[in-house]
Amino acid sequence: MYLPQEIIRSKRDGNELTRAEIDFFIRGLTDGGIAESQISAFAMAVFFQGMSMAERVYLTEAMRDSGQVLDWQSLQLNGPVLDKHSTGGVGDVVSLMLGPIIAACGGYVPMISGRGLGHTGGTLDKMNAIPNYQTFPSDSQFRQVVKQVGVAIIGQTGSLAPADKRFYATRDVTATVESVPLITASILSKKLAAGLDGLVLDVKTGNGAIMPTLERSQELADSLVSVAQGAGLNTSALITDMNQVLAQSAGNAVEVREAIAYLRGDLRTPQLHQVTSALAAEMLQLGGLATSNEAALQQVQQALDSGAAAEKFSAMVHALDGPADLLDNVDAYLPLAAVARPVYASEKQLEQGQYVGSVATRELGLAVVSLGGGRRRSEDALDYSVGLDHILSIGQQVDAQTPLAMVYAADESSWQAAAATVQQAYTLTTSNPEVPTAVYRRVGKARES
Repeated sequence: MYLPQEIIRSKRDGNELTRAEIDFFIRGLTDGGIAESQISAFAMAVFFQGMSMAERVYLTEAMRDSGQVLDWQSLQLNGPVLDKHSTGGVGDVVSLMLGPIIAACGGYVPMISGRGLGHTGGTLDKMNAIPNYQTFPSDSQFRQVVKQVGVAIIGQTGSLAPADKRFYATRDVTATVESVPLITASILSKKLAAGLDGLVLDVKTGNGAIMPTLERSQELADSLVSVAQGAGLNTSALITDMNQVLAQSAGNAVEVREAIAYLRGDLRTPQLHQVTSALAAEMLQLGGLATSNEAALQQVQQALDSGAAAEKFSAMVHALDGPADLLDNVDAYLPLAAVARPVYASEKQLEQGQYVGSVATRELGLAVVSLGGGRRRSEDALDYSVGLDHILSIGQQVDAQTPLAMVYAADESSWQAAAATVQQAYTLTTSNPEVPTAVYRRVGKARES
């Protein structure tokens, strides 16, 4: 028999907790036996004292086992079950292309996604911009779509890792969100509950990421990969750049439109294409669908060039009750807000230079939130039609006729506020700066190159 306060005391004093102690605490968190004040105290103790890798595995597995763990064996799938998770950013629309690409290459992707958080956009919110698309289908419909189409992007149900939902809500209001052990358990408990054969993690770094420095991002990537592999899931991670918007758009409908343009081959911005291709190649190798990085990249390009990935996306949308002709009628199904005008650099900025030297990426994400494309409070309803498009990236030339971005707003006052934020987010320089590397490094077992 354990006492919650003694477990908290032990961690507060820097001791390593046993699996039994952690199991007891998470069980009480799930069934209500642990009070909110005790969750807060435990989170703060972990924040300051940290956790060993063994403790992180115990915590992650206990949170995974607090609810349902999916099993795909009964479907007799003829390929691996794979997924990807991003730590969040601005214009990070990768999942919408990545799932269909992997499905077109023979994998199965039951992608359980989340809502936007703070300045970062959420895959679930993007999919909700599609009319009638079921982000919370029945379990049978979800499984049927995964089997027949190969990919289904949905939201997390209450049956998967319910301990995480309560734990995270407490962390969010007690300044303990940034704890690497707790981030690790939160992310991986849900992914382990999805019954995967392989997982690739996209750990963002930069001024628009939860981890702004490469050192902190490396710490998180090491923790995620070590704990996932310790829990028996074949996992690797890529550390990718978030010092500028990943796509050229930020918002909900506007990002879905860019994802469709990407899949159709109409628009593939270099940084977005590099990150998407690298993650897809990593997933194919983890799943045994490619024997080398070069072969995997060729498969990815073939899935795009042949139109197979676009067909998978279209089939998924229709199978989850969205429009069958979405790819051919984006204007009808994904309208953009009526107040649509470009934002230009100020005269003072243009005196400083003619190249984009740096971008305050987090501020651009907050501009989308201010427009109504993100939430100030958890209960806020979203305006899917607002956002930013044609966002300039580092190294691009700027003059008085070159917009920094296009702003889509519901009304004039919202446009003015967002435009001011966008303008202030840009710093111009006289010399053409070095463009940040899209993919910094890989974390995981060595692979054939």
